[in-house]
Amino acid sequence: MKAVEQNFLKFLQSPSQFVVPIYQRKYSWSIPQCKKLLQDVLVAGKDDESFGHFTGSIVYITKDVFHAAVINQLSIIDGQQRLTTLSLMILALRNALEIQKKEIGISTRKLTNYYVVNSDEEDDLYYKLVLTDGDNQAIRSILDSDKAAIDAYKESRIVQNYNYFFNEMMKSELKVVYEGLKKLMIIDVSLEQGKDNPQLIFESLNSTGLDLSQSDLIRNYILMDLDPKLQSTIYRKYWLKIEQLFTDHPENAFDRFSRDYLTIKTGRIPRQDRIYESFKRYLKAPYQS
Repeated sequence: MKAVEQNFLKFLQSPSQFVVPIYQRKYSWSIPQCKKLLQDVLVAGKDDESFGHFTGSIVYITKDVFHAAVINQLSIIDGQQRLTTLSLMILALRNALEIQKKEIGISTRKLTNYYVVNSDEEDDLYYKLVLTDGDNQAIRSILDSDKAAIDAYKESRIVQNYNYFFNEMMKSELKVVYEGLKKLMIIDVSLEQGKDNPQLIFESLNSTGLDLSQSDLIRNYILMDLDPKLQSTIYRKYWLKIEQLFTDHPENAFDRFSRDYLTIKTGRIPRQDRIYESFKRYLKAPYQS
């Protein structure tokens, strides 16, 4: 594992594609979280004496295999919400700048080519950020300025948060926003495939249990170490179909189902906050759990 302090925009500018694995949760940040992040950016942009503003960590798995086009695909383990939200902020800045035609030290073309796309690439590698399913289509509709597609995804958090940022940009000093973005710092944490244990690191990052449900942790445990194609197959063919059975039920219904499943299989009732731990023990020793 390698962890380094990194400027966020320089992190984005690298010839890479940031892929959110299919097992990760959908984008879920709400307007209050976006408002707080934008306030942080504006404060940093107005502070002439500040050289950096820490905004969290981004953890990803990297491989020693590069495409012929030298685009490194990085699988995001932690930080996808922050990475997605800041990408939406950059898109909003770009589109507001296109309308206002102000001088902020960078052009709309460079905002796009440096931080949103891999401009020399084609097809899927063109996009720097790859989200899951509907989220991916929503953010690409914004990137491509496809109004009809944006309207089709107007109920998604992606479009709602983008609209919030765009409306705020139209009322803000765009140069201050850009200056603030330039000062954002992250902890860039890269894990090497086959050497580091991403599941253990993921558990440590989410050890409070506040962000992810027990069933979220179980899903990630099952899928994280699989080849991406197998991840997609297992997720779509099995896990997603189970999840959909609980769509119209209370939020913790899947957790309760997992608990009942383990009770039947092991003859013991797991604690509500230890379902994930019980599941791991069950997989390792199903008859001794």
